[in-house]
Amino acid sequence: MSKVVWCNGCFDLLHPGHIALFAAAKSLAGTEGRLIVGLDSDAKIARDKGPSRPINTFADRKTLLEAIKYIDLVLGFDTREELEELIQFYRPDILVDGGDWRNHEGVGREFAAATRFFNRVGGYSSSEIIRRCKNVCE
Repeated sequence: MSKVVWCNGCFDLLHPGHIALFAAAKSLAGTEGRLIVGLDSDAKIARDKGPSRPINTFADRKTLLEAIKYIDLVLGFDTREELEELIQFYRPDILVDGGDWRNHEGVGREFAAATRFFNRVGGYSSSEIIRRCKNVCE
């Protein structure tokens, strides 16, 4: 039986940490399994991170994610409730959450058979990349 693995996020500026996340998540699905990625809408990112975000539009972020070989399906959502409904619908075998969410309530965990945590790789952060770019431009 093939497994379904779920992860979600903004994925505003893709970096090697994201690729490592997708590779690890896909490996949890096995060769016949599927990795589904939930993608925050532009409006949700602006609400969560401020009016200067996202840097890349939903359409651009979705196009980039769909080109990554580890990802089988990309689904958008605009609210926490929509995200929860998607996770409930797909009922993943494994929900992959960021390691920084280990001690917090994660959306949709109750609809997954298991939750695995993925710690940041190499200290990569889209927000940090944006800060560095601002410093260079000033």
